[in-house]
Amino acid sequence: MLDCLMSDGEKSLRNEVRAFVKDDIDKKLLRDMDEDKIRYPREFLEKAASRNLLGLRFPEKYGGRGMPWVSEIIALEEVGVLGTSLGCLYSLVSIVGEAIDKFGSEMLKEKYLQPTIEGRLTAAEALTEPRGGSDFFGAACTAVKNGDHYILNGQKRFVVGSEGADYFMVYARTDPDGPPHKSISAFLVDRTPEVKVEYLYGLMGTRGGGTGRLVFKDARVPKENLLGEENKGASIFYQMMIPERMTSAGGAVGMGRAALDVAARYSTRRKAFGQEIKNFQAVSFKVADSVTLLDTARGIIYLAARSVDAEDPAGKSRRLVSEAKKVATENAWKVVNNAMQVMGGIGYSNVYPIEKMLRDVRLIMIWTGTNEIMDLIIQHEYYKELSAEGFKGRDIEFDALEADMVDEKIYE
Repeated sequence: MLDCLMSDGEKSLRNEVRAFVKDDIDKKLLRDMDEDKIRYPREFLEKAASRNLLGLRFPEKYGGRGMPWVSEIIALEEVGVLGTSLGCLYSLVSIVGEAIDKFGSEMLKEKYLQPTIEGRLTAAEALTEPRGGSDFFGAACTAVKNGDHYILNGQKRFVVGSEGADYFMVYARTDPDGPPHKSISAFLVDRTPEVKVEYLYGLMGTRGGGTGRLVFKDARVPKENLLGEENKGASIFYQMMIPERMTSAGGAVGMGRAALDVAARYSTRRKAFGQEIKNFQAVSFKVADSVTLLDTARGIIYLAARSVDAEDPAGKSRRLVSEAKKVATENAWKVVNNAMQVMGGIGYSNVYPIEKMLRDVRLIMIWTGTNEIMDLIIQHEYYKELSAEGFKGRDIEFDALEADMVDEKIYE
């Protein structure tokens, strides 16, 4: 976040997270994850918990710090320099924790939220299905009530953390005859023999997070593990899109910043035609463009965070959160590409980390809702605002020289 927007306390938090990223994360861990030698780095979460850096937004009684979204965004940018795998695992505490904090019973908060923030339990979110993708409400996974349990059957794919998480937040259909938006429920599901990882994906990037396909076969879920009300999972899903997309946006800026730092430092050392390449406009203008892209992303993320913290009307926050995710992820992609172009051929090799960042950053324009879905939400919410508010200021349409020629204003 830009210093001019940060309080002294927020700057102190940034320094805490920077120290954690610098001192506690061994480069061997990052390398082993990228080579798929490590499939689930539980120690990363345990180290973050030991510094009280998980679940920053949640109440102190559960181990959090009671901080606003603005503070969490500051932390996310710093963690984001480590890449998308560790950034996602860090964010899952915030994402799954959101559902437990806002929709879970006191029992669930004590049983799951608190130990997750303390690093004693790890969580994952099981949302996407093999035939689903963006069609979330087309979910086919089912949960049938049977006495004091639900019996869960079905599959979920692209579950980050499937390899090592202790429990999963799972959406399933609880009313097979109801309309899609009124037949989904959300549950906390423990890892048991009936919850199996059937496949681990070989990913282009974002490796080491244990991303796989889960299969539930007659998994018994206590009725107390229902989040919110039965068949009202839609309200949970819409709420969850805030942490899903805000964490993606914050982490994207961190990765873009890391790539720019590497390339800009390289440009001060690398010489061509007798001088540092930073002196050539072809290079320095890409650096300038990248700085602007990152600052632009920070600005929209900060605006979205303030909107959520202020509990602005849901539609307005939903639009801003979608804008933040779209702008930050697309800008990060451009910045990493600029960094590789500045460095030339050596940037395409694994002598520098730019090629890994390029592989990582490509995914974030797809996950937590593709950026095309963000476009749908942005325009939808804007048209709703336009219709609801009408013209509150000057009606510019009638400033035209012949605005009174109503016969020329044909709409059908």
